Amino acid sequence: MIRPGLLVVALLAAAAGGAEAPAAPQLLAALRGKTIVLDPGHNPGNFAHPTEINREVNAGTLRKACDTTGTATAAGYTEADFAFDVAVRTRRILRRLGARVELTRGARSPAWGPCITERAAIGNRLRANVALSIHADGGPSTGRGFHVIYPAPVRGLTDDIAGASYVLALKLRATYRVGTGIPYATYAGAGGLDARADLGGLNLSDVPKVFIETGNMRNVTDAALLGRPGFRQRIAQAIANGLAGFLSRR
Repeated sequence: MIRPGLLVVALLAAAAGGAEAPAAPQLLAALRGKTIVLDPGHNPGNFAHPTEINREVNAGTLRKACDTTGTATAAGYTEADFAFDVAVRTRRILRRLGARVELTRGARSPAWGPCITERAAIGNRLRANVALSIHADGGPSTGRGFHVIYPAPVRGLTDDIAGASYVLALKLRATYRVGTGIPYATYAGAGGLDARADLGGLNLSDVPKVFIETGNMRNVTDAALLGRPGFRQRIAQAIANGLAGFLSRR
């Protein structure tokens, strides 16, 4: 008997590689017609628009900048470009299985942003079944690893999505660790998880949502992995596995 988790992995791997695989009705049914919003962190154009991205917006529990530039590896590979590449790869996998997948931004359009408020609003307007913000961290060079950030319960903001978002975080943590081999972050959170109440993208979401910091771009080991197209495909696969596993139980 194939365990459900292994079935998710096998089916999604076939979809990603274009191989023919027998349909798994329970998983196809879980994904078909579901709306998934992928939020690639930052924007390559943010560097050229400091006034716009530094404008403060209401992030729910505080006011903070509309957006930020994000980080980059020592070789100059930006988080914004990385996040978009992973989002496109993940979208391709999930669409092949019948999910409706929307991104919060294009490759270079709009020219900056969108603001964190709009990123959350996109998922809300689409009444997404799940949303995920894709990032790579700029932590200390001596630290490495990934972590998943989920919304802490905040009355009137996240208390309605906190429980489901935590389940999503657990699912993504498991599939990402297995799929990529990247360890839990040694410098942030605990055990690959971190609850936060200061992120507008989570505070303002009305649908289950988490952030994934896929690795540390300032760490030489993580940066080398994140810079490889083949490894970014593994990242996309691991993310798709986690999203599919979450949706298959809802």
